[in-house]
Amino acid sequence: MNAVNSLVSGLTKEEYCYLTTIGRVTGKPHEIEIWFGLNNTTLYLMSGDGKSDWVKNLLKDPVVTVRVKGHTFNATARIVHDETEQMLARVMLADKYNERESDGSLSEWAQTALVVAIDLRSLQ
Repeated sequence: MNAVNSLVSGLTKEEYCYLTTIGRVTGKPHEIEIWFGLNNTTLYLMSGDGKSDWVKNLLKDPVVTVRVKGHTFNATARIVHDETEQMLARVMLADKYNERESDGSLSEWAQTALVVAIDLRSLQ
């Protein structure tokens, strides 16, 4: 885990990550480009309606890979149910991607999207 810990702090400012899930129907790798937030060795993603293919895929098989700035990590995905952890992710992504209203409140997307955590385990 030391290799993961030493790398992640330099990746927080990257605009996108690339998440690869295994297709729940095809069994083939499926990669998407997506916004992310990073807190220690947990990467946070949000799905607007929670019904995206990538979400359905990781619900069937939570073993995923994530690539950020040329580094690929083996990881495990999970839906975030804890309200404190959800709010951490919502605020992090809203601040990073300017998803706040003029009064400073979170945008509708930042308030309602499904929060997914990707726990980074090791470098590939």
